[in-house]
Amino acid sequence: MAEAPDAGGPDEATPLGTRGRPGRGAGRSTPSSAARSLAGSTRPKRANGEAAKKPAAAKKAAAAKKAAPAKAAAAKKAAAPKAPAKKSAPAKKSPAKKSAAPKAAATKAAATKAAPAKKATPPKRAPKRVAPKDLPSETAPPVEPTPGSSSSETPREEPQRLIVPRADVPPIGSPVEVLGSERRGTSDGEAADRTSGEPDPSTDDTAPADAAAADDARPRLSLIVTEDDDTQDEHTGIPLTDWVAALIEGARTVLGEDWEAKAAQLLAQLRRRIQGDYEIDEFGLDPQLHAIVMAALRPIAEKWFRIEVRGAEKIPTAGGALLVANHSGTIPVDAAMTTLVVNDHADRKLRLLGADLVFTLPFVGATARKIGATLACTEDAERLLAEGHAVGVWPEGFKGIGKPYSERYKLQRFGRGGFVSAAMRAGVPIIPVSVVGAEEIYPLIGNVPSLARLLGLPYVPITPFFPWLGPLGLIPLPSKWIIEFGDPIRTDAYPPEAADDPMLVFNVTDQVRETIQQTLYALLVDRGHPFG
Repeated sequence: MAEAPDAGGPDEATPLGTRGRPGRGAGRSTPSSAARSLAGSTRPKRANGEAAKKPAAAKKAAAAKKAAPAKAAAAKKAAAPKAPAKKSAPAKKSPAKKSAAPKAAATKAAATKAAPAKKATPPKRAPKRVAPKDLPSETAPPVEPTPGSSSSETPREEPQRLIVPRADVPPIGSPVEVLGSERRGTSDGEAADRTSGEPDPSTDDTAPADAAAADDARPRLSLIVTEDDDTQDEHTGIPLTDWVAALIEGARTVLGEDWEAKAAQLLAQLRRRIQGDYEIDEFGLDPQLHAIVMAALRPIAEKWFRIEVRGAEKIPTAGGALLVANHSGTIPVDAAMTTLVVNDHADRKLRLLGADLVFTLPFVGATARKIGATLACTEDAERLLAEGHAVGVWPEGFKGIGKPYSERYKLQRFGRGGFVSAAMRAGVPIIPVSVVGAEEIYPLIGNVPSLARLLGLPYVPITPFFPWLGPLGLIPLPSKWIIEFGDPIRTDAYPPEAADDPMLVFNVTDQVRETIQQTLYALLVDRGHPFG
């Protein structure tokens, strides 16, 4: 093997990678690993303890051969369009990358000595701009290695020119832009207009004036609009004439065709009540309050319960009469409806005989007495009948109105027959009254006896709607009612001492009860469905 020339000769080349420093032993220099890899040399073989050396001429030939592809690649890069490439995250350093810089330097030096041609100017890199993280980035496809190039040389990527938008303005139609427009209350068209260069309304000086004009043009809610108000839109309120027409129609529906006279009567009575200009009789009946209550109950009887009256002509127009009826409905609404029917169809004020509990309740007792009720005792009943009043009694009492719905229209015991004794002593007829429809207004499905005893009440009702719906559960169901007055049972044929005969009183009581029971069965068949 030929020895390498001295380092000081003109034709000698300093081995790459030695940086001009002499190697160890006999004044010779040892090339670095990077120089050996670029020169295409293999790892030096050591034989008998000495390193194998490659001639300088062979190194120059190998460097020139490798410089030709690098020169062609540089010329191609210079002709390619310049475009900034996206800045990529720095990768971890490896031993191969550390040797990239010395390898490039050695290749450049070898190419300069082998071919003194004009050096190609490397392409200038465009300034890198960081695109928003939310936007998709476009990367150039990797450059395939040139045939004949060394596999150890890393191919370079050609950067492409990317149009990077402003970081604070997302592209039109992107998810970021759509979300932003929704938060600001703008649409896609408005966002496009803003990006096209139109002035922003928030920064425009005319924005307050436009907002004020839009606020004035916005329709305003007005409950009542008069006819002479031209500034209001036709859809912003209800005209006053429509309100008046609705009130008149409601009054006609509730009070009937002669609603004006009835309304005037009610207002006049109300004025007298406020002034204290009213009278009551010895039993506490207040004629004015009685008329007011009857006027309030009339639309309920006609529109809600749709009461059908039968046999009202059997009620005597004058003189005493005892009306005996079945009791039902959880709450004594049937007594109020019977009073209204007698007042309207017989033109008589029915005097009711009530239990002791009615007159112990606050407000209820005073109101009941003013509309004609009195205590259910023999003395008051005989006195009222003797004076020629029409008296109403419900012998079942709380056992009738408090019976469960499963026992509807099954009459309970009529007491000891005290009402018959009073009628016999007064010599007035007994008129059976059958009421169908009251059982369905408050269907009694349960009771709370312990709470009833605590409150001092005969029962605490539980219905399908009370107490579950609270006050709404007190609204009665709109069942169909039928009230029929039966043939009078005369008592004037009996001598006065017959009122003290228990067997005779019991027989007359049973006769009245059976008459009412059979009439109820017949009326149930005639009525059909309770809510039909």
